[in-house]
Parts: sequence; C-alpha cells; structure tokens
Amino acid sequence: MALVQVKAEIDAAGAAAADEHFLEEERAEWSVLEDAIARRAWVVGLFDSAAAAQAAWTELQGRLPARLLGAADISELADKDWRDSYKAHFKAWQFGRLHWVPVWERETHRLPAGHGAIWLDPGLAFGTGNHETTRLCCERLAAWAESRASGASRRVIDAGCGSGILALSAARLGCGPIEAFDLDPEAVRVSRENAALNGLESAVEFFVANLEEGLANSTADLVLANIQADVLVANARALLAALADGGTLVLSGILAGELDGVRRAFAGPWAMDSRVLGEWADLAITLSAGT
Repeated sequence: MALVQVKAEIDAAGAAAADEHFLEEERAEWSVLEDAIARRAWVVGLFDSAAAAQAAWTELQGRLPARLLGAADISELADKDWRDSYKAHFKAWQFGRLHWVPVWERETHRLPAGHGAIWLDPGLAFGTGNHETTRLCCERLAAWAESRASGASRRVIDAGCGSGILALSAARLGCGPIEAFDLDPEAVRVSRENAALNGLESAVEFFVANLEEGLANSTADLVLANIQADVLVANARALLAALADGGTLVLSGILAGELDGVRRAFAGPWAMDSRVLGEWADLAITLSAGT
C-alpha cells in the first residue's frame, strides 16, 4: 500500500506543545519527530491519498502551536518506505517481564523465560508506547500485575483505549476480564486489529463508548485512563466509582504543570502517588479495602 507523507520542520522549542496538541485533539495521523542532538524537530503525518494529505496540512496550518520553519514536503511512500521511516524512531523497550517490540523484530527479539511481548506495528493510528504518557501507564500496569497475589482478581478497564496498547498489555500479563473502550470508532477498529496481530482477539472486549457510557455498571481492580487532564477532572466521580474494593486507578495524559489540579480533583481518603517523565505526569490512586 502506498501512503502519502507530510513532513515539515518546526521550531524545536515548540515540539512539546505540538505533541500535546496532537494528543489533546486525538490527531493520531500526526506525530512529532525530534533530533535531540541537532535540536531539530518535524511534524509528520501519514495519509491514504495526496488529496487527504493536502487537506490535512491546510487545516493544520495556523492551528499548530509551534513555529513552522519551512514548507511541507508532501511525498508518496511505498509500504516499505514508511515502515523504514519509523524504524529509526521506534526501538524495543521493556519494563519488568513485558516487552514492547516492533513487529519487524519478531524473529530476532529474544524473550527471557517467563517474559511476554506486545508486537507493535506502527501505522496510521497505532501508538508504540514511546510517548511518555503511555510509558507511565505501561509501567504502572506491569508493576501492578506483578504485585498481585496468586489467585487475586485482575479485572481491568482501559478507558479511552486509543490503539489498545494498555488493554493488550494487561492481557499479556495475565489480567482479565478486560474491557476497553474509546469514543472514536476508528480507534476501536485499530485496537481490534492490534489484538489480532498479537493473538489476543478474545482476551479483550473492545467497544465504542464515551467515559460515562463505558464506565456505567462496570467495576474493575485496575482502571487505566490515559486521556487528558481536563477530561479526567470532569469525570473524576465516574472514574473513582468504577474501582472495585481496594482497586487502583491510574491516570495519565497530564502535563506536569497540571498535576496539582488533578490531585485536588481526585483527593480523598486513599493513597495517591505520582511520577513525572519529561513534561508529563501520572497519578495512581489506590483504595483501601472497604473504602
């Protein structure tokens, strides 16, 4: 399949703001590539046609919160070309006994005994886990799964599942049952494709829903919500209500400067813990049994 790539250099100082913009607007077709050594950055988009690429670029100009340094290069990429373009920016990574590995390393990546992998195929809408917010959630998930006593309940809800990486990681770690939902039907479609890529088609129930609908009448031992701060705050009550007795809520998509406001919105008689990675933060809330 031939895809059309849009690539334009932006002010490196505005790379984080551009990345935040794409995350908040759920613009999965756009990403930010950075060269930390050369202090350069680019916005890159992949589209099904030249017309779609040009329309998306025209729409993006003027809305992008970063200074453009040049005109966009719009060019057709063969399947091999766009996959190879991602290889320079996407490397395998690991936390605990779970590995997140690009699919082109499937035959060469060696897993230690007792370890598992999520195979990632970077495409138009599949997050690779390279973003700080996803990494924070993946690490929380892996640590939580490792800490669960043998035989303990491991019900998981992934609220705003995006490409499904968190729900699929939970499945690979032996959690279940798992529910995962997103307001965007395209995200749910891609999540199901990624489940098939990993042989986990029956391990996760993916469905289309907003937060209120997706959390209604459901509770879990672990609820993951990698969304954005204002949405988390607006839905604090529903997210907390979805926790089973003694459950854990992991929130991300939070800029470090927004963390205090999110903490206040979720304050209560429970343990709270946060970490910062780059410009992003997470917040983990654990209810005491009987809370």
